[in-house]
Amino acid sequence: MIIEAILLIAGIYFLIGAVFAVPFVLKGAKVIDPAAVEGSLGFKLMILPGVALFWPLLLKRWLKKEQPSEEKSAHRRIQA
Repeated sequence: MIIEAILLIAGIYFLIGAVFAVPFVLKGAKVIDPAAVEGSLGFKLMILPGVALFWPLLLKRWLKKEQPSEEKSAHRRIQA
C-alpha cells in the first residue's frame, strides 16, 4: 500500500516533469541562461532528463526570469 502510493506520487512527479521539460527546453532555458540561446539539438536532448527531474526549481527560475549568478572563485578573482 505504501509502496504503491510512493510509486504513484513519483509517477505523477515525473509525468509533470516530462510535460514541463518540452516547453522549457524550447523556450525557458534561453530565459534563465543566455548561453543556451545557441544550444544545439544535441544539447537540448541532453538536458531533457535533468529538466524533467528538477522541474520545480527550473519553473521557479523561469517565472522569476532568474539568471545564474557569476561564479566567484579564486580563478575569477585573479582574472579581474
